[in-house]
Amino acid sequence: MHARAGLPALPEDLIDVEALLDAYYDRHPDPANPDQAVSFGTSGHRGSSLDTAFTEDHIAATTQAIVEYRAAQGIRGPLFIGRDTHALSRPAFDTALEVLAGNDVAALIDTGDTYTPTPAVSHAILVHNRGKGPQDPSRADGIVVTPSHNPPRDGGFKYNPPHGGPAGSDATGWIADRANEILRDGMKGVRRVDRSRALEQAGRYDYLHAYISDLPSVVDIDAIRRAGIRIGADPLGGAAVDYWAEISEMHDLDLTVVNPAVDPQWSFMTLDRDGKIRMDCSSPWAMASLLAAKDDYDIATGNDADSDRHGIVTPDGGLMNPNHYLAVAIEYLFSHRPDWPAGAKVGKTCVSSSLIDRVVAAMGRELYEVPVGFKYFVPGLVDSSVGFGGEESAGASFLRRDGSVWTTDKDGIIMALLASEILAVTGKTPSQLHVEQVERFGSSAYARIDAPADREQKARLKSLSPEQVSATELAGEPITAKMTDAPSGDAIGGLKVTTESAWFAARPSGTEDVYKIYAESFRGEEHLAQVQEAAKAVVDGALQS
Repeated sequence: MHARAGLPALPEDLIDVEALLDAYYDRHPDPANPDQAVSFGTSGHRGSSLDTAFTEDHIAATTQAIVEYRAAQGIRGPLFIGRDTHALSRPAFDTALEVLAGNDVAALIDTGDTYTPTPAVSHAILVHNRGKGPQDPSRADGIVVTPSHNPPRDGGFKYNPPHGGPAGSDATGWIADRANEILRDGMKGVRRVDRSRALEQAGRYDYLHAYISDLPSVVDIDAIRRAGIRIGADPLGGAAVDYWAEISEMHDLDLTVVNPAVDPQWSFMTLDRDGKIRMDCSSPWAMASLLAAKDDYDIATGNDADSDRHGIVTPDGGLMNPNHYLAVAIEYLFSHRPDWPAGAKVGKTCVSSSLIDRVVAAMGRELYEVPVGFKYFVPGLVDSSVGFGGEESAGASFLRRDGSVWTTDKDGIIMALLASEILAVTGKTPSQLHVEQVERFGSSAYARIDAPADREQKARLKSLSPEQVSATELAGEPITAKMTDAPSGDAIGGLKVTTESAWFAARPSGTEDVYKIYAESFRGEEHLAQVQEAAKAVVDGALQS
C-alpha cells in the first residue's frame, strides 16, 4: 500500500490538464500498435491521450463506426449522448457531436450542456423506446463519454444500443474493428462538421429532470422523507453533482451535497491504495474524506465520476464492503417489492460473494450467475425476468416498484438512495442488517489480488478449458467444480474453481500484464490466503499444460 493512501492529494499528484488536452488533438495513433488501437473492454474504449490511446482520431473513428453500425441495425431515431467530468470527456464529446452531425444523426445533448450520469442516459433511451418493437426504425440509442472511476488522466467512450445497457460483444467487436479500419485508412471514412454547426444541429433533452422526477417509481422516496433520514451525498467530483442537489430540492429530502466541487485534476481527493487519484467509491482510501464525516449523517453515500457505482457509509459500520451491501439490498428488495414478478431472478457476477448465493437460497429465489460485465443482465432487466443485477465492483440496478425496467446500465444513484429507504423502512442501517445476515449465513473473507502474466499467458487463460485443470483439491478441500462458463452459459473469459467453503476465479486484465484472482473463504482470512496461493498454482499449472 502507498505511504500516502487515504491522505489528500499534493500538487505533484495532479495532472497537467493543458498537456492532456494538447495530446488529445496533437497525437495520432499507430494502427499497428495494439496499445494504441480502439479496444472495447467491459465498459467501452478507455485510455489516455498521454499514451496515444485516447485521441481525437480514436473518437472520430469510433463515432463513425457507431453511425455505420446503427444504420446497419436499422436504428434511425435520436442518439442520446452524455459526458462526465473527466478533462478528456469534453473534447471527446465535441468530436463525437461533430461526426454525428456530419452523418445527419439527431444527437440529443443535455439542456444545460453540462454533465450527465450514465444511468440518466440509459433511462432516457428506455423511456424513448418504450412500446417500440425491435425493428422499429425510430428506436434510440446512446453514447456515454466516461472512463468511470479511472484516474483523471484517462478518457472513456461507450456505446449503449436501444436496450439502454452496455453493448454486447457482437456490437463492440464490429465497432472496434471498423474504427481500427478507419484509423488504418488515414481517417478517410469520417464525415464531420465543425463544432459550432454540430452544437446548432444537436437537439436538447432535460436528462436531469426526466430522471429525477421519475425516481419515486423505483425508490420509496416518500418513506425516506417521512423518516427524516439525514443523507450526505458525495459525488466525488462527478456527473451526479447537480443531480443530488436537485434530488434534495425536488423531493424535499434532508440531503446535503457533501462536496459540490468539480475539478478536472480532482485536487480535493484523497489518494487510493496505490497512491493514485481514483474516484472509486468502494475504496476506503478514496472515500477517506466522507468516512471522516460519517457521524454527521444517518446514511452517507458516494458515486464515481459517471455515477454508475455506489459507496455506502453508515455511522455504525463505516464504508460497507460492496458484496455485503449487495446481499442486504437483494434481501430487502425481494421482501419489499410485492409487485415484482414472483419468478424474478437475482443476478450476480461469478466473482461476487457466495454470501449472495446463501441469501438467495434462503429466500427461495433463483440465482442467475453471469460472467463479469453488466451487459449480461440487460435482457433479464428488460423483460423483468431478473429483478436485480449486481457486480462485486459496486455496480447494480433493479426494477421499478411496479416490476418494469428502470435502467439497464448500472445506477449508483438509486443504489445510494436505496440505503436510505432500507433505514427508513426497517429502522436498521444496511450494515446492521449485514451483521444479522452473518449470524444466519456465516462470515466470509473475500479479496482480489493480481498475479503477473504476459499477453500470451493472458490469451491462454481466457481460452482455458476445465480439462486443462489437473488439480483435485484447493487449500485442503476437494474441488467441487471447475468452470470456464458461468451457470448462465456464457464464457467467463477465465477460470472459476469451487470447494465446499471457498472458491476462486481468475481472469486476465484487459489493461495490464496481470491476471486477477478473486477469492473467498467462509473459513476465515488465513484460509483465504491459502486459497489465493493455491489459485496461483492451479492457474500457473493450467497455463503450462
